[in-house]
Amino acid sequence: MVFTEEKINQLNVLLKDAKQVVITAHKSPDGDSIGSSLALYHYLKEVYTGELHICHPDAAPKFLHWMQGADEILSFENNIDEVKAHLSAADLIFCLDFNSFGRVGNEMQPFLLSAPGKKVMIDHHLNPEEEGFEIVFSDTSACSTAQLVYELIEANANQTKITKACGEAIYTGIMTDTGSFRFSSTTSKTHRIVADLLDLGIENNKIHENTFDNNSVNRLQLHGYAISNNLEILPEYKTAIIYLTKEDLERFHYEKGDTEGLVNTVLSIEGIRKSIFLKESDGIIKISFRSIGEDNPVNTLASTYFHGGGHKNAAGGRYTKDLKGAIEKLKSVLPEFC
Repeated sequence: MVFTEEKINQLNVLLKDAKQVVITAHKSPDGDSIGSSLALYHYLKEVYTGELHICHPDAAPKFLHWMQGADEILSFENNIDEVKAHLSAADLIFCLDFNSFGRVGNEMQPFLLSAPGKKVMIDHHLNPEEEGFEIVFSDTSACSTAQLVYELIEANANQTKITKACGEAIYTGIMTDTGSFRFSSTTSKTHRIVADLLDLGIENNKIHENTFDNNSVNRLQLHGYAISNNLEILPEYKTAIIYLTKEDLERFHYEKGDTEGLVNTVLSIEGIRKSIFLKESDGIIKISFRSIGEDNPVNTLASTYFHGGGHKNAAGGRYTKDLKGAIEKLKSVLPEFC
């Protein structure tokens, strides 16, 4: 059991004694890191009377700006002095949706590590590195960190403190990290939580529309270009590789979040069980891996050859040389994982 009475009591003591609380999450935020952060933020506003801040390594992607409280998020890349000040003054720091301090990025990591406040991990990724954390709430079977935030609130018997804004954030985190409830990580427990959120009055149709139905023309054209020009099917490995160069991104006026979902779109091709998306970014090649089936993991591929890791069917990695080299390396090692 993750949320034991002992750990909950320990957390409540820390929270009671804290004059300032900071919520942070991993670099390159997604729907779960933003959703879980905002869910905890809205919940704490109901039960905590001290100073409260959300401090992330970088800004939220545009498709999540609709969420209530998103404008309260301070990013290290844009508000460096404020974030450093809040980290150094915080008595308690919630670390959401990451299991290693390195996941906040090289720029912010030293300041998070040196922050004197007690640190609490809430996360669902494999192989958590627990050193440096006062309390660890880790459940690798959970579909999302947003689900764990709900379970934390539930363990405190505080579901009545879930406002509409909090419920929307939990739902968004669960929805995005489960591929709109189609991934195998979606369980009956996940659906029971969603049912509770619906009973609280959240409008799931509006959340889907706000998240997925506000595409820019540039984003749609970028996806179309990638599929038409930069997609390679490897039928012998039941794998699809798709990529975008720096020039491609510039051509379509790329904004953060514009490539979200592209790797899943490719995975929907008939006969494909593994999809890999590569993007030139900040002098490195960022790689997203997706797969179908319990017998078809991609996290070992990511960790073995591409300095990454993640879940069995959804992982990330990077390659420090050029895009052509990354694709060549992928093709050379794929036979080991098919």
